[in-house]
Amino acid sequence: MAKRMKRVFATLAGVALTGAAAFGIYAWHSALPEVARPDPASFAPALVQRGAVLAAAGYCGSCHTAKGGKPFAGGYAMATPFGTIYSTNITPDARTGIGTWSQAAFTRAMREGVARDGSHLFPVFPYDHFHKLTDEDISALYAFLMVQPAVEAPEHENSVPFPLNIRLLQAGWKLLFFHPEPFRADPSKSAAWNRGAYLAQGLSHCGACHTPRNALGGEQHGKAFAGAAIDGWIAPPLDASNPAPVAWSKDELAAYLGTGVSRYHGTAAGPMAPVVHGLAQLPPADVEALATYFVDVAGTAGKTVDPAPALAKALAAGRTGTGLTYDRPARLYAAACASCHYNGVDTKTGGAHPLRPELALNNALNLDDPTNLIQVMVHGIDARDGAPGVVMPAFGHFSDADLAAIAGYLRATRTNKAPWTDLDQKIAAVRAQAAAQAKGE
Repeated sequence: MAKRMKRVFATLAGVALTGAAAFGIYAWHSALPEVARPDPASFAPALVQRGAVLAAAGYCGSCHTAKGGKPFAGGYAMATPFGTIYSTNITPDARTGIGTWSQAAFTRAMREGVARDGSHLFPVFPYDHFHKLTDEDISALYAFLMVQPAVEAPEHENSVPFPLNIRLLQAGWKLLFFHPEPFRADPSKSAAWNRGAYLAQGLSHCGACHTPRNALGGEQHGKAFAGAAIDGWIAPPLDASNPAPVAWSKDELAAYLGTGVSRYHGTAAGPMAPVVHGLAQLPPADVEALATYFVDVAGTAGKTVDPAPALAKALAAGRTGTGLTYDRPARLYAAACASCHYNGVDTKTGGAHPLRPELALNNALNLDDPTNLIQVMVHGIDARDGAPGVVMPAFGHFSDADLAAIAGYLRATRTNKAPWTDLDQKIAAVRAQAAAQAKGE
């Protein structure tokens, strides 16, 4: 019996050692040689300009620029369930950036999530989307970054705990969730649809925000574009489960993606604001291609979207609370919100002015989670976000109880959705998150 047990343990140990060796071989990547920074003049201006457009549409500056920092110099804090991870310096600085990276090293990072020194990158860098990019687009991005000013910006220390901070273990995450392959056009779809799919799935990595993740941080591909929490906001569903009273039409979605404004859905704010700024750099045909792809995802492609019934209902609800009232939540709404959000019958705009968002139609008010509405109420919308040059003032000076009263009142009078619960606690959580970000936590 004892000998048999020893043989069993020996066999198990052998299997474990063999598995560990196989994993080590799979996980290990050699360092690629350092190179001298390419001469910026060696890149064709047209290639650099193309890279600039691609970098904008991929939001490279949004993630690789800290608040108040130099462009692309890194240091942007990304809160994850596994700790805070800081973006890296992707300027061509030789010591702290990617100035010694060859184009082959850059391509490997984009396609495989492996840095020049052979270490695995954390998947907050969306290589699980960027691997779909063409060689030409990666070359253009490399050219654009290599002509940027070199900025010396040492790396920030991530707060990912042991053993998750061991880079080699990221190979295990890749083994489970990362299965790279080039983008393949669907011959049954139009050229515009395929272009939109390429941008959405690859360069613009829309699923990185709009697709829910599992406990290990992998995207749940069976729920692609079903909505998810991101950076203290809710990225709403882009599929048929989107709860907006007016379904997205291709024209309305293209207008929103290109300008950040939709008269039937609201304005871009929070993490979506830089997305719109980036997409606005694309040719209009590319923005329309994205809209073509996503109305197909939502199931409205080829269907007539008639906003009239939902609009009439919203305008009728919008008159609630605008007159003399003795109801406390209604008084708060009338004093703080009604002057900007009330829409009368306007034949030029169809009754909903894009710069006076009709709250009954707004995505934030119709989501199951009140986070987006709370974020906007507490922090407002900056002139750089949403509608260009138009500001929504912050009402963070209101008490949690007053903000909760307004949010609950709007939910009850402008929608037929179930009431939100624990609004006071959720408002406090939004404030706490903002305070932590201000301290750099």
